[in-house]
Amino acid sequence: MVQRLTYRRRLSYNTKSNRRQVVRTPGGKLVYQYLKKAKKIPRCGNCKEKLRGIQPARPQERSRMCRRKKTVKRVYGGVMCHKCVKERIVRAFLIEEQKIVLKVMKAQQISTKGKKA
Repeated sequence: MVQRLTYRRRLSYNTKSNRRQVVRTPGGKLVYQYLKKAKKIPRCGNCKEKLRGIQPARPQERSRMCRRKKTVKRVYGGVMCHKCVKERIVRAFLIEEQKIVLKVMKAQQISTKGKKA
């Protein structure tokens, strides 16, 4: 005996959002179960590495999630990975150090010119 499957939703076209799977119920009926789209793991905006500590979810699902599942308690948490944040902090520190060194060098040059004259 061949059992005819009927759609649960009205949409009968084979689209990305209308993927379905045939499942046998405990009552012995074959029904369509609609599959959800795959969740994406957020990636670092800089190096495109997968972000740790953030739950993968679809956009609509993410809007309903609590804050701690969406971010990490760190500067740029949920946007950049820890390596890129560290690199950015070190770079900023070195740039500031370079500015200080340039000021000291300038002051030394002025003082040596003053002594010569």
